[in-house]
Amino acid sequence: MPQFSYRARNAQGGLVEGVLNVADRSVAIRQIEQLQCIPIRIVAVAATPEVVVGKSPSSAKAAPGPLSKNLKIPHSQLLVFTEQLGHLLQAGMTLDESLGVLEKRLKQPRVQQMTHTLHQALIDGRSFSQALRDFPRVFSPLYVNMVGAGEASGALPEILTRVVGHLMQEKNLRDRVQQALIYPAFLAFAGSALIIIFITFMVPQLTGFMSQTGGVLPLPTRILLETNHLIVGYWWLFVLLVVAGSVGFRAFVRSDEGRLNWDHFRLRIPGYGGIKRHQYYAQFSRTLGTLMENGIPLLKALDLVTEIAANKYLESKLRDVRRAVIDGANLSSALAAEKLFPELFTDMMAVGEQTGHFARTMQTIADVYERELDRTVQIISALIPPVIIVFIAIIVGFVVYSILSAVFEMTHSLQFRPH
Repeated sequence: MPQFSYRARNAQGGLVEGVLNVADRSVAIRQIEQLQCIPIRIVAVAATPEVVVGKSPSSAKAAPGPLSKNLKIPHSQLLVFTEQLGHLLQAGMTLDESLGVLEKRLKQPRVQQMTHTLHQALIDGRSFSQALRDFPRVFSPLYVNMVGAGEASGALPEILTRVVGHLMQEKNLRDRVQQALIYPAFLAFAGSALIIIFITFMVPQLTGFMSQTGGVLPLPTRILLETNHLIVGYWWLFVLLVVAGSVGFRAFVRSDEGRLNWDHFRLRIPGYGGIKRHQYYAQFSRTLGTLMENGIPLLKALDLVTEIAANKYLESKLRDVRRAVIDGANLSSALAAEKLFPELFTDMMAVGEQTGHFARTMQTIADVYERELDRTVQIISALIPPVIIVFIAIIVGFVVYSILSAVFEMTHSLQFRPH
């Protein structure tokens, strides 16, 4: 009977090696999984030279050079990598074989080199989750810890499927917000450009002719001309003020207190703050529920959702919540005491804690606030265009009134001018 040497990871993350006498490699994979281990590499002992099952000789090409720790790939590429890795593992391939296949299949150079580096780390004896930590700008702490939980539980394919679902929901949420704000942003930019062009180029040509007729220009026309004078003659001052303000703002937000105050202020901006709050409610509940479903302890899960907050004010509040949980408080009561989330959120969470279906309840809460986010975005995106149009209409109306008042004044002076 053929012999297959194998390398696998047990539930404690340790490296396990051995030899199995089985009919074929599929039986070897099933036996390794029955031992609550994740097969990393399976090699036919009789093969000479040693060939990894599932690898073709063409894969023995020159390895790409080492990657920088600052490597970053698009979110869509990360989604493809995770989804295909999960599919290969579910099809019965080992982790070593799956990474080898992806190294050849994924043609994007950065993704291909990253996959090669992960594959090599696995061959060198490191766990997959440890190798992922070498790319902090690609794999978030949430991603790494979920993979680690999958390695420990022996259910890595199922965990990767859940990670794919989480990444897709995160991407859809971000895309919905961005798409809803594209039209208002374009409208604001186009309107501002139109007003500047009108005041800077068209108004001087019209009022220049009128001023040659003599007489005193009306007040609105003089205000318009002074505005044009400021824009044309002192544009460099405006640029200097913008640069100075930008530098000062960056210095302010670099300090801990400044960043804390700014992040708190952002959450209270009308419209924008509501979107950010509802977005975080949905992200917090979805992430926490996913982590708890995958066996991550509550305190560790709180650490992870704190790291992905991307808001110093929220992070400081969540650290206070974590300390309260350590002292014996329920998570729902600790959140309610900080007044960080709405009462509906904490009440639903309390029900999940009492019924023992916490993870499922958090996913339900995420659905609620994602719908609320969609509604808020739709309302705000519907209100912004009329507001911008009214603002532009007021400016253009003032410009037109200024010109017409000058025309009327010129007509009046011509009527009473002696021949």
